Amino acid sequence: MWWCGVLMVVTAVVVVVPDATQARSYGVECETLPSTIHISKEEYDDTGRLVRVCEEDVAVNKCEGACVSKVQPSVNTPSGFLKDCRCCREVHLRARDITLTHCYDGDGARLSGAKATQHVKLREPADCQCFKCGDSTR
Repeated sequence: MWWCGVLMVVTAVVVVVPDATQARSYGVECETLPSTIHISKEEYDDTGRLVRVCEEDVAVNKCEGACVSKVQPSVNTPSGFLKDCRCCREVHLRARDITLTHCYDGDGARLSGAKATQHVKLREPADCQCFKCGDSTR
């Protein structure tokens, strides 16, 4: 009698996903970084005529970096893959009052007195970290 047997070959693929400490060593991280933006605010009268333009370069925070995301095969999901996408986003925003000090009239002449400054409000990231992509519950 011949020996009948089944030979099963299992192939394993090992994927190494860096943890947070390894990610930092590769320069992949989500950080709160200083940045500078140029703000220009225009003001018009009731007839739509330009009254003044105020502008300023302002130091603000920004979120920058990358977060570890992965896709792996799964028999428990309809697509056949388990996707874990992470994005670098703000934890919360801080409100700031900014004074624009470079103000000009419609002809480009520098303004003085009460019209020489303009106050604006902006929100900037106070802290940044990795979140699940598309998570709007926070």
